[in-house]
Amino acid sequence: MTSRLLRSLLFAVLLPAAAVAATPARPNILVIVGDDLGWGELSCQGNPQIPTPHIDSIAKNGVRFTNGYVSGPYCSPTRAGLMTGRYQQRFGHEFNPGPAEQAVENFGLSLKETTLPQRLKTAGYATGMFGKWHLGYRPEFHPLQRGFDEYFGFLGGAHSYLDAASDRHNPILRGTKVVETLDFTTEAFARETNSFIERHRAEPWFVYLPFNAVHAPLESPEKYLKRFASITDTKRRTFAAMLSAMDDAIGSVLAKLAELKLEENTLVFFISDNGGPTPSTTSGNGPLRGFKAQTWEGGIRVPWMVQWKGHVPAGRVDDRPVIQLDILPTALAAAGVAVKPEWKLDGVNLLPFLSGEKSGPPHGALFWRFGEQVAVRMGDWKLVKGAGADTRVEQVGHATMAGAQLYNLKTDIGEKNNLAAANPEKVRELAAAWDKWNSDLEEPKWIPQRAGGKGKGKKRTAN
Repeated sequence: MTSRLLRSLLFAVLLPAAAVAATPARPNILVIVGDDLGWGELSCQGNPQIPTPHIDSIAKNGVRFTNGYVSGPYCSPTRAGLMTGRYQQRFGHEFNPGPAEQAVENFGLSLKETTLPQRLKTAGYATGMFGKWHLGYRPEFHPLQRGFDEYFGFLGGAHSYLDAASDRHNPILRGTKVVETLDFTTEAFARETNSFIERHRAEPWFVYLPFNAVHAPLESPEKYLKRFASITDTKRRTFAAMLSAMDDAIGSVLAKLAELKLEENTLVFFISDNGGPTPSTTSGNGPLRGFKAQTWEGGIRVPWMVQWKGHVPAGRVDDRPVIQLDILPTALAAAGVAVKPEWKLDGVNLLPFLSGEKSGPPHGALFWRFGEQVAVRMGDWKLVKGAGADTRVEQVGHATMAGAQLYNLKTDIGEKNNLAAANPEKVRELAAAWDKWNSDLEEPKWIPQRAGGKGKGKKRTAN
């Protein structure tokens, strides 16, 4: 055999291996969601009372968006948008369903929609979910039927942290089997996550980790309460303990990534599902107006950060508006999954904006509809009809921008100075954009009513 022939054969054998080695590994995807965590509660958001070093580390090692939003001002709608990358009002998922025993029969994430775990599973990812689902109770809506290989958590909107048997209509489940005993949901969800990551360390994986912390009921083991003995208000002390426990749990997951040397190959998101319900849990929204279940900033602007070591700049604070709908297309882009136009996504791939390849805003406008509460943000301007005497969540099909208020969020983050009368052209511009968006939406598939109401919907609830 000539030396030239031998070199040719060696080249032919080694080329495929070299090509494989040169191909970057598809990153793991970790999406962490806090529940009812207000915009102003984290240390990195300016709260000195409750240390959150592990959540803060995501911002330190990545990008923190100060204008991060969710498309719904409370739990289930936000999750429907997150799972699909589409405004949830496009498929009638505008409201919460109420407690499990009262939920309307047809409640659940539309089976016509394809979820993020379904898309990643098709691309070869192992998929696991550990925590609160709130996207359907019937078997066809179960996480294991919507793209997840493994599931540990509960299907409803809220659950006791310490008692697995507290709600027979909404049990803790491993897959589809009821879990009889429980120590502390916050620790359990992190523990299950770490087990999944350990077992799937050699393949690309997607983990959805939606804690029920810091949603009511206010419950915590004594070991976390002891950290905040100086807080005399019992409600606030328990909230602080719950947030600190969630921070520890997130820290354990981040430590697992470091232990397995997966930090540079894992794209991490952290958000809250809506603003804090301050009167009920003390969860605060800082300088923002309003609370959970309102289209004021306090209901829809949330902690929002992303980390991907070696790929996303570290320690950057970004003021451009983003929304939880962006998580799906960003994750798919990182995983090398091409988005098809027929999917009609509303979210945007943030990777070129994070890398600096694109310098403009990811969105021309962001929109909200929550019964008669409506809003649109375009640049620094926001046109809004928030919670008040003239807006009703129960009244659907009649949402308009008539009488909306105009704010410049760059100079008035607290929405205190209504500029509508002085800027009629800006009001018309934003109202026209919202009207166009609204014209493509579906009517809600279930409708909340005031307590004691009857009919298509069930009792109004914050669950």
